[in-house]
Amino acid sequence: MKRFSVLFAVMGLLLAQPARADELRPGYLELRQTTPDTYSLLFKIPARGEGLRLAIYVKLPEGTQDVGPPRISFGEGAYVERRTIRRDGGLTGHAVSIDGLSATSTDVLVRVERLAGAIQTERLSPTKTAFVVQATPGAGEVAATYLRLGIEHILFGFDHLLFVLALVILVRDWRRVAVTVTAFTLAHSITLAAATLGFVHVPSPPVEATIALSIVLVAVEIVNARHGKPSLTARLPWLVAFSFGLLHGFGFAGALAEVGLPQHAIPVALLFFNVGVEIGQLVFVAAVLSSIWLLRQVASKLWETSFVARAFDRLDAIIAYGIGVVAAYWLVERTVIFFA
Repeated sequence: MKRFSVLFAVMGLLLAQPARADELRPGYLELRQTTPDTYSLLFKIPARGEGLRLAIYVKLPEGTQDVGPPRISFGEGAYVERRTIRRDGGLTGHAVSIDGLSATSTDVLVRVERLAGAIQTERLSPTKTAFVVQATPGAGEVAATYLRLGIEHILFGFDHLLFVLALVILVRDWRRVAVTVTAFTLAHSITLAAATLGFVHVPSPPVEATIALSIVLVAVEIVNARHGKPSLTARLPWLVAFSFGLLHGFGFAGALAEVGLPQHAIPVALLFFNVGVEIGQLVFVAAVLSSIWLLRQVASKLWETSFVARAFDRLDAIIAYGIGVVAAYWLVERTVIFFA
């Protein structure tokens, strides 16, 4: 009974994620240069309605002035502020910061677009609340920025991680896991590039709902395999991973669209974002396989206890049901949003 209590507690924490959305969802700051001295500013942060927004504010360099009054609106769980600002000589070489960010648990994605089309991206956090507007970031800086974004996106993308976890549990053998994860990476790299470059456009709501459905289906396959009903997923997991990877790539593209691509270094940004995603996946898979090995070692020491033996034997089914319940919740939630 205790193991079911732990399972339900974990599921409760996962299902409670929307309740802490104001702290977990990142903010977004965009500075688009329109003349050498003027910029269009967009600041978007989580909010639950007028007066219930995160208490974080943009601090611009001294000498920056508003051109006209700010335009403020609330909608879709966000506070949106639009301004036109001007500073003699522009913002290049000067610091922009977010006051109050250090007292939160959220991040702020930053995108600076210059007249020539070059794009600077930053990720501010409670430990890094400011950045310096640069002239044109070099290839090395672009690579480092997008590598970090790729790693962070996969490690904080709970739906993608649950899908990978379900594949690892289903496949078991580490060699087949390596092939399966590689197929998943190749597939999402294709659709990520196609979507971010504008060759394909798929609306985000149905993509997010279908990603949740893909997790449910793999969770069901784990249970079927346990009951001696192996299917195509169990026999050819790399093929299923590749197919669903194409779908997950559109989800990655949605995240990348929030920060944009630097026009002068698009291939570098795409390549290193994908490399970052792959590194994050490998770290996660290594952690899962290490945990399974450790559990087996502990279970072998306690195998004389029939309760421990039965619990370990049913562990994959318990995890599969947990994954399925969480993914089913996401499916319903995202479907309701899609039709709302």
